[in-house]
Amino acid sequence: MKILIINGPNLNRLGRRKPEIYGSKSMAQILLEIQKRWPDVHFAYYQSNHEGDLIDRIQDVAEPLQDGSSNLQADGIVLNAGGYSHTSVALRDAVEDCEVPVVEVHISDISQREPFRRTSLLTDVCAHSIIGKGTDGYAEAVEWILTHTNKQ
Repeated sequence: MKILIINGPNLNRLGRRKPEIYGSKSMAQILLEIQKRWPDVHFAYYQSNHEGDLIDRIQDVAEPLQDGSSNLQADGIVLNAGGYSHTSVALRDAVEDCEVPVVEVHISDISQREPFRRTSLLTDVCAHSIIGKGTDGYAEAVEWILTHTNKQ
């Protein structure tokens, strides 16, 4: 089992940027906790502040081999797209086209934030969404993927 965790813009600053909203844990700490909890799962992590790079990484998960067969590089994706959740139709299209389940994570409760943050363009194309659970949302997303992909 392999799970890819993708973070969008400004999430490289977790633990330092607005800890009253996003918490005080760094992504390195979050990843360590997740790996300890599920030692038999291979986790890959990717972060970019650039929209096209995020789209490329999502598309790379299921890039077919030259013979046309599947080359799935992950069984599921945990995606915190940051601000692109509210603005990127292109990222939404990549998620909609993805061949593995994508679980959307928002650290804060976007329904209680500024009006421009209250709508996520990703929610209806993701397999599941976890909103407002703090950084524990990453582990909850992993749990959802493990539970639902094992049933398939």
